[in-house]
Amino acid sequence: MCIRDRNSILSKIEFIDNQYFNLSTLLFVDIESQVLIHLEMGRILKTYSISSSSYGTGSQQNSFKTPLGKHEIYKKIGVDLPVNAILKGRVWNGAIANVIKEPIDTDFDHVTSRILWLDGLETGKNKGKGVDSRERYIYIHGTHEEGLIGKKASHGCIRMFNRDVVSLYEYVEEGTKVYIKV
Repeated sequence: MCIRDRNSILSKIEFIDNQYFNLSTLLFVDIESQVLIHLEMGRILKTYSISSSSYGTGSQQNSFKTPLGKHEIYKKIGVDLPVNAILKGRVWNGAIANVIKEPIDTDFDHVTSRILWLDGLETGKNKGKGVDSRERYIYIHGTHEEGLIGKKASHGCIRMFNRDVVSLYEYVEEGTKVYIKV
């Protein structure tokens, strides 16, 4: 990441929370550049390519849009599951996804490998009746459509490469802050 991009990202984070550098761990999702940034005490540790919603951003229930604003990891699901395990209703049924490396959009939106379930922290924006990120089941998760990572392709969640979400899962805890901005 070049210095200009780094400064742009840090400015976006500061717009949401000018004390972000006091957080031991922060995940920042930049919708515009389709990246997730992992920070510790304000220092960028790693940048991951992601896919946000193909429907755009927003919090309305049943909109299939990616919600913006401050969130935290409500629950981590999938410890010790194999890479590419398919989770339905947050439970592994023994199936392993056939990962597609080409930019092909299938009829399925498999949740694979790991789930970081998000809970909104801003009442009326991403928490509460009709806009609640947790009730909408908004996750950071792996996908079988890896060929679409870097493009807006999800149904509201933040998709990652399977190996990336497995790696990230090990470094974050429930309660870790997750900020999402355009």
